[in-house]
Amino acid sequence: MSENTTTNTTGTPAGAIEITAVTARQILDSRGNPTVHVNLTLGDGTLVEASAPSGASTGAFEAIELRDGGSSYGGLSVHRAVDGVNTEIAPLLLSKTWTSIREIDDAMRDLDGTPNYSRLGANATVAVSIAASRALAHAAGLPLHAWIAQQTGNTELLPVPHFNVLNGGAHAANDLDFQEFMIAPVGAASEELAVQAGAEIYHALAKRIRARYNATGLGDEGGFAPPISSPDEALELLVQAITDAGYTPGIDQIAIAMDPAANGFYDGDGVYRIAGVAKSRAELADYYAELCAKYPIWSIEDGFAEDDHAGWKILFDKLGDTVQLVGDDLYVTDAVRIRDGATNGYSNAALIKPNQIGTVSQTFDAIAAARETGMQSMVSHRSGETSDTFIADLVVGTGVGQIKTGAPARGERVAKYNRMMEIEATTTGLRYGLK
Repeated sequence: MSENTTTNTTGTPAGAIEITAVTARQILDSRGNPTVHVNLTLGDGTLVEASAPSGASTGAFEAIELRDGGSSYGGLSVHRAVDGVNTEIAPLLLSKTWTSIREIDDAMRDLDGTPNYSRLGANATVAVSIAASRALAHAAGLPLHAWIAQQTGNTELLPVPHFNVLNGGAHAANDLDFQEFMIAPVGAASEELAVQAGAEIYHALAKRIRARYNATGLGDEGGFAPPISSPDEALELLVQAITDAGYTPGIDQIAIAMDPAANGFYDGDGVYRIAGVAKSRAELADYYAELCAKYPIWSIEDGFAEDDHAGWKILFDKLGDTVQLVGDDLYVTDAVRIRDGATNGYSNAALIKPNQIGTVSQTFDAIAAARETGMQSMVSHRSGETSDTFIADLVVGTGVGQIKTGAPARGERVAKYNRMMEIEATTTGLRYGLK
């Protein structure tokens, strides 16, 4: 497929950006699958770039990734999305100067002409939108996180990282139905110390798993994937590793978060199957409550399937006052769906993934909707990641206080943690914490 570069030579008013060249190409993500990479050259010669992540556990209502089909990369190549950037989005970006990310994003939405980017692909639009955000931050003379805070009107905050250290479900080749088990250094004094805690606990967990199972295989997000099937066994391992590393398990110290990703073990008609045992909605909600009473679990993501609203309401009524209940596939970073969830009492938090909705400005809208309705937000990576660190700046700039971006291992995950520590080291006056 062709790799086009288009240029222009128009002038740039103060406070705006002139894009003089646009180049998209196919690269590989952390799972070895193709994704979209975009370079923008600005009128002053600055080069900004971005790449799109990709999920394995995806919601039915997410914006559409454009894939080629056929035999190349098992049908997963993205040449059509790349060509859409090079032949359609590029002329749009080169046609004028731009003053805001919303202006650029709205123009791409109009160009695509579908409600979910099914024509151009959300993997194309999100990469362009992230690169354009970097361009606008450069034009404003601000670090990206500070520009995001300015755009959204939020106070910057260094977030509590949620390290996915045990993998199951769609992220691992074991029999563990729950997809993610995370440790969250809620009680850390700084981002640097939070990352240190995560890394030390991760290595302590490796020793436990090696000794018990003689295996330290990894899942998609760098977490260990031992041959276990029981959520209780996974949680016991976490508590032991936290203690082994010299930390204290606890809601206000080193807390645990889970992403069961219940779409993966939903049989339909209100029945869920965990480790081969069928559970009704009420029984599953009771099981979550039992786990929370036994272990220092502070957050549960996607405890019920995306279309099982009755299950979400049961869980919210049971645990909503004491546990953070996060909607991911339920909301897919969509402001309209988040407001609907708040109205109907489905959850008290929303997961935020820019590629689920397709652009940066729509991501801002989702975070704003959560805030306006009293929900918390957690920024998230995807299982198919690149070294792009946009979400690290996003979480700091929007001040939501929480991020999950995998284990403290593998370069594409560590890049985000390193970026947050860099922001802490180079910016004065930033607080660390959930709020």
